[in-house]
Amino acid sequence: MDDLEAEQSPPQESDEDEPSDSNTQNGAQLSKLPLADPIFQETIKESGFHRTTRICLEQIREAMLHHRWQEAAEYMSSCYQMLEDTKGGSLQRIREIIWRISTEILHHHPNSKMEDYNNIYERMKHSGVKHYLMICLEHSFHLLVNGQIEDAKRQLSIAESWKYGKLFAGQSQRSKLIQAYRSLLEYFIWCDKKFTHSLTDNPDDGATEEMHRYFRHSAVNLKDILTNPGIWDPFILSYVDMLEFYEDNEEALRVLNDYAYNSSFPLNPNAHVFLYQYLKRHEAPQSKLMKVLKGLYALVPSHELMLEYCSLLLQSEKEDNIQKALGVILDMLDYTCWKTNLEVWKCLKTIIDKLKLQNAGNWSDIISGKMEARKDWWPALHFTSFHARKDSEENPELVEMKASLTSVLFPDQTLNYTAEEVISGERT
Repeated sequence: MDDLEAEQSPPQESDEDEPSDSNTQNGAQLSKLPLADPIFQETIKESGFHRTTRICLEQIREAMLHHRWQEAAEYMSSCYQMLEDTKGGSLQRIREIIWRISTEILHHHPNSKMEDYNNIYERMKHSGVKHYLMICLEHSFHLLVNGQIEDAKRQLSIAESWKYGKLFAGQSQRSKLIQAYRSLLEYFIWCDKKFTHSLTDNPDDGATEEMHRYFRHSAVNLKDILTNPGIWDPFILSYVDMLEFYEDNEEALRVLNDYAYNSSFPLNPNAHVFLYQYLKRHEAPQSKLMKVLKGLYALVPSHELMLEYCSLLLQSEKEDNIQKALGVILDMLDYTCWKTNLEVWKCLKTIIDKLKLQNAGNWSDIISGKMEARKDWWPALHFTSFHARKDSEENPELVEMKASLTSVLFPDQTLNYTAEEVISGERT
């Protein structure tokens, strides 16, 4: 430990007879890693109290870096006096530092209890107002992961009604987050009520009305939230799930379409995935499914749903869709995540076979056109002797499939991806 501290200490000026570019000091190698800035800098007018707290925070950081959580907690108990200090400069920064350090210590301390978390969060909430909403949101998250959904919802309800003059007006985005997560928790409670409701043969009217009440509260707020441009994936899924349960499919489809195609929203591949999955569940026509997957293809050509897109293109009656499918599958194979996927190579083989039947005269020209930009780098990506040996070990069927395509994809090149290469590699 002492050696580590010595390495992290700032270098001393070298003696005059030592080389100026020396990397050693007193026979020890100095660390070239950048040192973290101190939490607080020493000032000329620093009081004894500020000096003590500054040193205390440095000791806390040192203990945390070395995972000495009990020691960090003991030092931390002496730092809460800083919350009452009004002469130390940036009070809000000090409060945020104490909040972050305290929760980090509790997350790692082996003996931390829920009561400790609650005490810290409540103390930090009432030490200032600037971070009030975010502390409430973080507190609710911690309650949620510990299964205390009702308590988490109560925290968000309190935060949602919080107002503090002009400061509140500048925190509209945080207020929207609070509203969104409170509605999400009501959705979770609605799911529990729905599950209980489904297990009861003759549910009473009171239980049914309670479930509907949670739906109404959550749906109204989520509908309002989703009018604000942003990435709202979990909230969209929750809202659509409730709408589907009550068979309001028209509203569900409207929400998903708006989420995917509204130009004021950020580009989001998941929005297209959610819309496609919804349409597929409701047995939408293939033309609508292909339209959605076409939009997803433009954003993420390596997405796993591109296999389904190719399948739909091959099932359609339009002649040019086979060439579109060829482009889609080749784009997938441009990415290393698919290079050893047998299903993708099988799909490529199927597309080429269909292309031969449909374009008996010029199928090779079509493939050559698609491969023109790839002929210089695809062999190194897919068809080396190393790939042949590795694929043979992991999936012999893949070797046969890829080897059967080499002459089609690269008719003018001699590649080392053959069964003979595998045997030769084994001999060597």
